[in-house]
This record gives sequence, C-alpha cells and structure tokens, in this order.
Amino acid sequence: MLKRFKVWTYKEGEPPLIHDGPMASIYGIDGNFMTEIENRLSPFRARYPEEAHVFMLPISVVNIVHYLYRPLITFSRGQLMRVTIDYKNIIARKYPYWNRSSGADHFIASCHDWAPDISRKRSGRVIFKNIIRVLCNADTSRGFNPVKDVSIPEMNLLGFELTSSGQDPNHRSILAFFAGGVHGSVRKIFLKHWKDKDEEIKVYEELPKDLNYYDLMRSSKFCFCPSGYEVASPRLVESINTGCVPVIISDYYYLPFSDVLDWSKFSLHIPSERIPEIKTILKNVSHARYLKMQERVIQVQRHFMLNHPAKPFDVFHMILHSIWLRRLNLKVPNIDIQ
Repeated sequence: MLKRFKVWTYKEGEPPLIHDGPMASIYGIDGNFMTEIENRLSPFRARYPEEAHVFMLPISVVNIVHYLYRPLITFSRGQLMRVTIDYKNIIARKYPYWNRSSGADHFIASCHDWAPDISRKRSGRVIFKNIIRVLCNADTSRGFNPVKDVSIPEMNLLGFELTSSGQDPNHRSILAFFAGGVHGSVRKIFLKHWKDKDEEIKVYEELPKDLNYYDLMRSSKFCFCPSGYEVASPRLVESINTGCVPVIISDYYYLPFSDVLDWSKFSLHIPSERIPEIKTILKNVSHARYLKMQERVIQVQRHFMLNHPAKPFDVFHMILHSIWLRRLNLKVPNIDIQ
C-alpha cells in the first residue's frame, strides 16, 4: 500500500462546504484527514486521476450542517443530499470515473452523525449505494456494511494530550470509570444500574468540579465506552491513549480497523443485555489477563495517534489501509492494484 496506493481528490468545489472541514472537536478527524490527503507532499496523492485507485469526494458533512442548517430548525437531510448529489453530478459529467464503476471506487469520509444518510433512498433510488462510506457512526443496524464501508475512530481533538498513558497498571486504584450524559437507550440503562451504586465502579452523569476526567481515566483499570445516540464515542480513543482497557457497551458497533486489530485482545465487549452483570464480568478478569490486555492497549496506541505529517501505522495510515482493503475487492476497467 505504501508504495502503490494513490488517491485522487476532485478539485471542483469551494470551501467551506467542499475542501474544508473541522480540525478540532469530536468531528476533527474530518478536516485533518482531508488536509492530509490533499497535501501535495503526501505520497498517497495522485498526480492525475488516471493513476488513482480511489477517488475522494472532498465534501464536509459537518460544514454543510453548520452553514446550511443554522439556525437548526429542521432535521431534514434534504439540504445535505442536494449538495452531495449536485457535486456528484458535476464530477460525473466532467470525468468518466464515477460512471464506470457507479461510484464503487469513490469514498466520502465523515464523522458527523448524519453522514450515513448520504446513501439513503431518493426518489426510489439509492444513488450512493456503491460508494465507500468512511464513518465514525459505523452502526450495522442502520446500514453500515463492513464489506464495503470503513469504520474510523471518533477523536476529541480539543488539546488533550493523546500520548499520556497514565499510571502503571499495577497501581491503578479505580476498577472502572465513566462520566457522561444520558444519551440514547444504552446509556440510560447503564446509568440506571451503575450511577452512584458501587464504590469500585465510578459512574457519573455529571463529574464533580473537583475531579479531572482524564486523571480518572489514567487511574482506572477499565473505562466504560457505552453507545450514546450513535454507536461511536471519543471515549474509545481516550481510553486507549490513557492506557485504560476499554469496556465497549454496544450492540451494533463495527469497531475501527477490525480487519487487522483483534479487539478481544485489548478490550472487553459487553452487550447491553448484560449491563447488570458488569461488575461480575470485570471481577472475572484475572490480574494476569488484565496486565496482558493493558500491555496490548499500549501497543495499539500508535494506531490511534494523529500526526502532521502522517507517520506509518498512525490513524491516517490505518484509515487508508481500511479503504485500500475494500478497493482490492473491486475490479474496475484498466485499474488493478493487486
């Protein structure tokens, strides 16, 4: 992949809806990924479209929502679909690449909750049914298809030092920790069962002002990552980068980079129906197994790091690798990257 894989970004369109995206917040991976791909020094940047293996539609779902839905008086996806379809029509008329594969060698990347709706039906047709969707909201119950779609981690890029691994695993005094609002059915059940219920399991809806969120993660053996309104949460990356073993409480989340990472080796997955059993499950993890899992958490940290410029094995390379794997299974005339 490092030597051969090339990405073409269409030049059409203007910021802020096209060729722009947030660099901070929980959607910050959008702008950072787009900036890295469009960097003229990137080894993955195609010099001309004929040498590209995949084509990126540089559309920012976040900015479309930000600029076209303010004030937010409607939750209709109409504006989002119109911008996306208009852009597709422009490139389809100007270039042959979309039409030759019906968009199957094209991708759009976004962490916004509305991004999965890019492929919804319009006038009885699914215009973007073949496109590779690179999503944080990788919810298999809502159409995420692991065969062609890519799951990416949600990252809270607000200045948190991602490389801070916390205390030695033998000296972490908190069994498990969570702090967050009641967003969605899974968290509602989780907080009902565990908020203020156990001294060893620290679960807060609102964190007291005298406590520090990241210090608590660094002092915990396990960190809960329950789904909210959407399946993804920045807690997953925060947990990994504080050296806290993630406890993923979700029913339909296709985890990032599952093609190459065995999440069972460095995290626990608890379906929502087993929320009442959480403490029993954690207590059944032997100290030796916990130490091994925590060691592997440290080992995978480099895959969830954001670097400028990108470095081998970091999150940028992992996302591209996931796209590359899906492209390998697609045959397009005159292009073969195997």
